[in-house]
Amino acid sequence: MEPGNDTHILEFLLTGLSEESELQSLIFVLFLSMYLITVLGNLLIILAVSSDPQLHTPMYFFLSNLSFVDICITSCTVPKMLVNIQTHSKAISYEGCITQMYFFILFVELDDCLLTVMAYDRYVAICHPLHYTVIMNPRLCGYLVLVSWVISSLHSLSHSLLVLRLSFCTNVEIPHFFCELKQVIQLACSDTFLNDMMIYVGSGLMGGGPFAGILYSYTKIVSSIRRISSAQGKYKAFSTCASHLSVVSLFYCTSIGVYLSSAVTQNSHSVAIASVMYTVVTPMLNPFIYSLRNKDIKRALKRLLGMSQ
Repeated sequence: MEPGNDTHILEFLLTGLSEESELQSLIFVLFLSMYLITVLGNLLIILAVSSDPQLHTPMYFFLSNLSFVDICITSCTVPKMLVNIQTHSKAISYEGCITQMYFFILFVELDDCLLTVMAYDRYVAICHPLHYTVIMNPRLCGYLVLVSWVISSLHSLSHSLLVLRLSFCTNVEIPHFFCELKQVIQLACSDTFLNDMMIYVGSGLMGGGPFAGILYSYTKIVSSIRRISSAQGKYKAFSTCASHLSVVSLFYCTSIGVYLSSAVTQNSHSVAIASVMYTVVTPMLNPFIYSLRNKDIKRALKRLLGMSQ
Protein backbone atom coordinates (compact mmCIF):
# COMPACT_ATOMS: atom_id res chain seq x y z
CA MET A 1 0.00 0.00 0.00
CA GLU A 2 1.41 3.38 -1.01
CA PRO A 3 1.91 5.81 1.88
CA GLY A 4 -0.63 8.56 2.17
CA ASN A 5 0.23 12.18 1.58
CA ASP A 6 1.31 13.51 4.96
CA THR A 7 2.65 16.79 3.60
CA HIS A 8 0.30 18.91 5.73
CA ILE A 9 2.25 17.83 8.82
CA LEU A 10 5.57 17.15 7.14
CA GLU A 11 8.82 18.68 8.26
CA PHE A 12 12.04 18.17 6.29
CA LEU A 13 15.43 17.99 7.94
CA LEU A 14 18.38 19.77 6.30
CA THR A 15 21.56 17.93 7.27
CA GLY A 16 23.73 20.79 6.00
CA LEU A 17 27.33 20.61 4.85
CA SER A 18 28.60 18.70 7.85
CA GLU A 19 27.09 16.97 10.85
CA GLU A 20 30.23 17.38 12.97
CA SER A 21 29.38 19.75 15.81
CA GLU A 22 32.91 21.18 16.08
CA LEU A 23 32.68 22.48 12.49
CA GLN A 24 29.36 24.30 12.90
CA SER A 25 30.88 27.49 14.33
CA LEU A 26 33.41 27.65 11.49
CA ILE A 27 30.71 27.09 8.86
CA PHE A 28 28.52 29.76 10.47
CA VAL A 29 31.27 32.39 10.45
CA LEU A 30 32.37 31.50 6.91
CA PHE A 31 28.89 31.63 5.37
CA LEU A 32 27.86 34.71 7.32
CA SER A 33 30.96 36.50 6.01
CA MET A 34 30.32 35.40 2.41
CA TYR A 35 26.66 36.40 2.66
CA LEU A 36 27.46 39.87 3.99
CA ILE A 37 30.12 40.38 1.30
CA THR A 38 27.66 39.27 -1.38
CA VAL A 39 24.89 41.58 -0.21
CA LEU A 40 27.20 44.56 0.32
CA GLY A 41 29.09 44.12 -2.95
CA ASN A 42 26.01 43.72 -5.13
CA LEU A 43 24.17 46.49 -3.29
CA LEU A 44 27.07 48.87 -3.97
CA ILE A 45 26.87 48.00 -7.68
CA ILE A 46 23.13 48.77 -7.71
CA LEU A 47 23.59 52.07 -5.85
CA ALA A 48 26.53 53.09 -8.05
CA VAL A 49 24.57 52.45 -11.25
CA SER A 50 21.41 54.18 -10.03
CA SER A 51 23.23 57.24 -8.65
CA ASP A 52 25.48 57.94 -11.65
CA PRO A 53 23.68 59.34 -14.75
CA GLN A 54 26.59 58.26 -16.95
CA LEU A 55 25.82 54.63 -16.08
CA HIS A 56 22.18 54.84 -17.14
CA THR A 57 22.87 52.67 -20.18
CA PRO A 58 21.52 49.23 -21.18
CA MET A 59 24.71 47.42 -20.12
CA TYR A 60 24.63 48.80 -16.58
CA PHE A 61 20.84 48.49 -16.36
CA PHE A 62 21.21 44.75 -16.94
CA LEU A 63 24.16 44.65 -14.52
CA SER A 64 22.13 46.20 -11.71
CA ASN A 65 19.38 43.64 -12.32
CA LEU A 66 21.96 40.86 -12.21
CA SER A 67 23.30 42.20 -8.90
CA PHE A 68 19.79 42.23 -7.44
CA VAL A 69 19.24 38.62 -8.53
CA ASP A 70 22.59 37.57 -7.02
CA ILE A 71 21.50 39.00 -3.67
CA CYS A 72 18.23 37.08 -3.94
CA ILE A 73 19.94 33.76 -4.80
CA THR A 74 22.04 33.76 -1.64
CA SER A 75 19.16 35.15 0.45
CA CYS A 76 17.06 32.11 -0.51
CA THR A 77 19.44 29.64 1.09
CA VAL A 78 22.11 31.08 3.39
CA PRO A 79 19.97 32.85 6.06
CA LYS A 80 17.95 29.69 6.77
CA MET A 81 21.15 27.66 7.08
CA LEU A 82 22.61 30.24 9.49
CA VAL A 83 19.45 30.21 11.62
CA ASN A 84 19.49 26.42 11.79
CA ILE A 85 23.14 26.38 12.87
CA GLN A 86 22.52 29.04 15.50
CA THR A 87 19.43 27.31 16.90
CA HIS A 88 20.96 23.81 16.61
CA SER A 89 18.03 22.76 14.46
CA LYS A 90 17.82 21.00 11.10
CA ALA A 91 14.12 21.50 10.53
CA ILE A 92 12.42 23.32 7.69
CA SER A 93 8.64 23.17 7.26
CA TYR A 94 7.07 21.63 4.18
CA GLU A 95 5.72 25.03 3.12
CA GLY A 96 9.08 26.67 3.79
CA CYS A 97 10.89 24.02 1.74
CA ILE A 98 8.59 24.43 -1.27
CA THR A 99 8.86 28.22 -1.04
CA GLN A 100 12.64 28.10 -0.80
CA MET A 101 12.83 25.72 -3.74
CA TYR A 102 10.53 27.92 -5.86
CA PHE A 103 12.47 31.13 -5.31
CA PHE A 104 15.86 29.45 -5.68
CA ILE A 105 14.94 27.99 -9.08
CA LEU A 106 13.38 31.32 -10.07
CA PHE A 107 16.47 33.40 -9.33
CA VAL A 108 18.99 30.90 -10.74
CA GLU A 109 17.03 30.75 -14.00
CA LEU A 110 16.67 34.53 -13.98
CA ASP A 111 20.43 34.84 -13.53
CA ASP A 112 20.91 32.63 -16.58
CA CYS A 113 18.42 34.65 -18.64
CA LEU A 114 20.02 37.96 -17.70
CA LEU A 115 23.46 36.69 -18.68
CA THR A 116 21.97 35.81 -22.08
CA VAL A 117 20.39 39.26 -22.40
CA MET A 118 23.72 40.87 -21.50
CA ALA A 119 25.43 38.77 -24.19
CA TYR A 120 22.91 40.08 -26.73
CA ASP A 121 23.59 43.62 -25.53
CA ARG A 122 27.34 43.15 -26.11
CA TYR A 123 26.60 41.60 -29.52
CA VAL A 124 24.62 44.66 -30.62
CA ALA A 125 27.23 47.06 -29.18
CA ILE A 126 30.15 45.44 -31.03
CA CYS A 127 28.52 44.11 -34.19
CA HIS A 128 26.07 47.00 -34.79
CA PRO A 129 27.62 50.00 -32.98
CA LEU A 130 25.96 52.65 -35.18
CA HIS A 131 22.48 51.29 -34.45
CA TYR A 132 23.12 50.43 -30.78
CA THR A 133 21.10 53.26 -29.21
CA VAL A 134 18.21 52.64 -31.60
CA ILE A 135 18.09 48.87 -31.08
CA MET A 136 18.78 48.81 -27.33
CA ASN A 137 16.20 51.43 -26.44
CA PRO A 138 14.74 51.63 -22.90
CA ARG A 139 11.52 49.93 -24.01
CA LEU A 140 13.34 46.88 -25.39
CA CYS A 141 15.59 46.67 -22.32
CA GLY A 142 12.57 46.67 -20.01
CA TYR A 143 10.83 44.12 -22.22
CA LEU A 144 13.84 41.77 -22.15
CA VAL A 145 14.01 41.89 -18.35
CA LEU A 146 10.24 41.38 -18.07
CA VAL A 147 10.32 38.37 -20.40
CA SER A 148 13.19 36.92 -18.35
CA TRP A 149 11.10 37.26 -15.18
CA VAL A 150 8.04 35.67 -16.79
CA ILE A 151 9.92 32.71 -18.28
CA SER A 152 11.82 32.04 -15.05
CA SER A 153 8.67 32.34 -12.94
CA LEU A 154 6.72 29.90 -15.12
CA HIS A 155 9.57 27.40 -15.14
CA SER A 156 9.98 27.59 -11.37
CA LEU A 157 6.22 27.37 -10.83
CA SER A 158 5.94 24.24 -12.97
CA HIS A 159 8.57 22.45 -10.86
CA SER A 160 6.93 23.55 -7.61
CA LEU A 161 3.45 22.42 -8.69
CA LEU A 162 4.79 19.03 -9.70
CA VAL A 163 6.46 18.64 -6.30
CA LEU A 164 3.20 19.56 -4.56
CA ARG A 165 1.50 16.51 -6.08
CA LEU A 166 4.05 14.13 -4.56
CA SER A 167 3.55 12.09 -1.41
CA PHE A 168 6.35 12.04 1.15
CA CYS A 169 7.21 9.71 3.98
CA THR A 170 7.68 11.15 7.46
CA ASN A 171 11.05 11.97 9.07
CA VAL A 172 12.82 12.66 5.79
CA GLU A 173 16.32 14.10 5.65
CA ILE A 174 17.68 16.25 2.82
CA PRO A 175 21.48 15.82 2.56
CA HIS A 176 21.93 19.45 1.61
CA PHE A 177 21.96 22.92 3.17
CA PHE A 178 18.81 23.96 1.28
CA CYS A 179 15.81 22.33 -0.41
CA GLU A 180 17.43 21.39 -3.70
CA LEU A 181 14.90 20.13 -6.26
CA LYS A 182 16.47 16.77 -7.10
CA GLN A 183 17.16 15.96 -3.46
CA VAL A 184 13.53 16.66 -2.51
CA ILE A 185 12.17 14.55 -5.38
CA GLN A 186 14.35 11.60 -4.36
CA LEU A 187 12.58 11.57 -0.97
CA ALA A 188 9.12 11.09 -2.48
CA CYS A 189 7.21 7.89 -1.88
CA SER A 190 5.03 8.34 -4.97
CA ASP A 191 5.89 8.15 -8.66
CA THR A 192 8.30 10.89 -9.78
CA PHE A 193 8.32 10.21 -13.53
CA LEU A 194 6.76 13.59 -14.43
CA ASN A 195 9.14 15.41 -12.11
CA ASP A 196 12.18 13.68 -13.60
CA MET A 197 10.99 14.40 -17.15
CA MET A 198 10.40 18.05 -16.25
CA ILE A 199 13.94 18.31 -14.89
CA TYR A 200 15.44 16.89 -18.10
CA VAL A 201 13.24 18.97 -20.41
CA GLY A 202 13.62 22.11 -18.29
CA SER A 203 17.38 21.71 -18.09
CA GLY A 204 17.56 21.32 -21.84
CA LEU A 205 15.39 24.35 -22.60
CA MET A 206 16.33 26.70 -19.77
CA GLY A 207 19.96 25.64 -19.63
CA GLY A 208 20.77 24.78 -23.22
CA GLY A 209 18.71 27.61 -24.74
CA PRO A 210 20.45 30.53 -22.96
CA PHE A 211 23.85 28.86 -23.39
CA ALA A 212 23.25 28.53 -27.14
CA GLY A 213 22.24 32.20 -27.27
CA ILE A 214 25.40 33.27 -25.43
CA LEU A 215 27.55 31.06 -27.65
CA TYR A 216 25.97 32.49 -30.80
CA SER A 217 26.44 36.07 -29.58
CA TYR A 218 30.10 35.55 -28.79
CA THR A 219 30.70 33.77 -32.09
CA LYS A 220 29.46 36.90 -33.86
CA ILE A 221 31.43 39.14 -31.47
CA VAL A 222 34.70 37.29 -32.10
CA SER A 223 34.07 37.42 -35.83
CA SER A 224 33.52 41.20 -35.67
CA ILE A 225 36.58 41.78 -33.48
CA ARG A 226 38.79 39.84 -35.92
CA ARG A 227 37.77 42.24 -38.69
CA ILE A 228 38.98 45.26 -36.73
CA SER A 229 42.30 46.39 -38.20
CA SER A 230 44.00 48.08 -35.23
CA ALA A 231 45.21 46.20 -32.15
CA GLN A 232 43.93 49.02 -29.94
CA GLY A 233 40.48 48.74 -31.48
CA LYS A 234 40.44 44.98 -30.91
CA TYR A 235 41.47 45.42 -27.27
CA LYS A 236 38.84 48.09 -26.66
CA ALA A 237 36.10 45.95 -28.19
CA PHE A 238 37.15 42.87 -26.23
CA SER A 239 37.45 44.78 -22.94
CA THR A 240 33.77 45.77 -23.12
CA CYS A 241 32.71 42.14 -22.79
CA ALA A 242 35.62 40.66 -20.79
CA SER A 243 33.83 40.99 -17.42
CA HIS A 244 30.62 39.47 -18.76
CA LEU A 245 32.53 36.58 -20.31
CA SER A 246 34.27 35.95 -16.98
CA VAL A 247 30.94 35.85 -15.13
CA VAL A 248 29.39 33.55 -17.76
CA SER A 249 32.36 31.19 -17.53
CA LEU A 250 32.18 31.14 -13.73
CA PHE A 251 28.41 30.54 -13.72
CA TYR A 252 28.41 27.69 -16.24
CA CYS A 253 31.63 26.02 -15.07
CA THR A 254 30.42 25.85 -11.46
CA SER A 255 26.90 24.73 -12.45
CA ILE A 256 28.18 22.02 -14.79
CA GLY A 257 30.72 20.98 -12.17
CA VAL A 258 27.97 20.42 -9.59
CA TYR A 259 25.88 18.24 -11.88
CA LEU A 260 28.89 16.27 -13.10
CA SER A 261 29.88 15.62 -9.49
CA SER A 262 26.35 14.44 -8.71
CA ALA A 263 26.54 12.03 -11.65
CA VAL A 264 29.87 10.45 -10.71
CA THR A 265 29.50 10.27 -6.93
CA GLN A 266 26.86 8.90 -4.61
CA ASN A 267 28.05 11.10 -1.74
CA SER A 268 25.29 13.68 -1.33
CA HIS A 269 27.34 15.78 1.08
CA SER A 270 30.06 16.14 -1.56
CA VAL A 271 27.45 17.41 -4.01
CA ALA A 272 26.17 19.87 -1.39
CA ILE A 273 29.68 21.22 -0.84
CA ALA A 274 30.15 21.57 -4.61
CA SER A 275 26.83 23.46 -4.81
CA VAL A 276 28.30 26.19 -2.63
CA MET A 277 30.30 27.33 -5.66
CA TYR A 278 27.35 28.49 -7.76
CA THR A 279 24.92 29.29 -4.95
CA VAL A 280 27.22 31.38 -2.75
CA VAL A 281 30.70 31.88 -4.21
CA THR A 282 29.67 32.98 -7.73
CA PRO A 283 27.21 35.70 -6.56
CA MET A 284 29.90 36.93 -4.15
CA LEU A 285 32.58 37.19 -6.86
CA ASN A 286 30.44 38.88 -9.54
CA PRO A 287 30.70 42.42 -8.07
CA PHE A 288 34.48 42.10 -7.86
CA ILE A 289 34.72 40.89 -11.45
CA TYR A 290 32.68 43.82 -12.74
CA SER A 291 34.27 46.49 -10.57
CA LEU A 292 37.97 45.60 -10.69
CA ARG A 293 38.19 45.77 -14.51
CA ASN A 294 35.65 48.53 -15.10
CA LYS A 295 36.75 52.16 -14.85
CA ASP A 296 33.19 53.50 -14.98
CA ILE A 297 32.09 51.34 -12.03
CA LYS A 298 35.24 52.28 -10.07
CA ARG A 299 34.55 55.97 -10.65
CA ALA A 300 30.90 55.64 -9.66
CA LEU A 301 31.81 53.69 -6.51
CA LYS A 302 34.39 56.29 -5.48
CA ARG A 303 31.83 59.05 -5.96
CA LEU A 304 29.22 57.05 -4.05
CA LEU A 305 31.60 56.46 -1.15
CA GLY A 306 32.80 60.09 -1.17
CA MET A 307 36.31 59.17 -2.30
CA SER A 308 36.34 61.21 -5.53
CA GLN A 309 38.71 64.12 -5.66
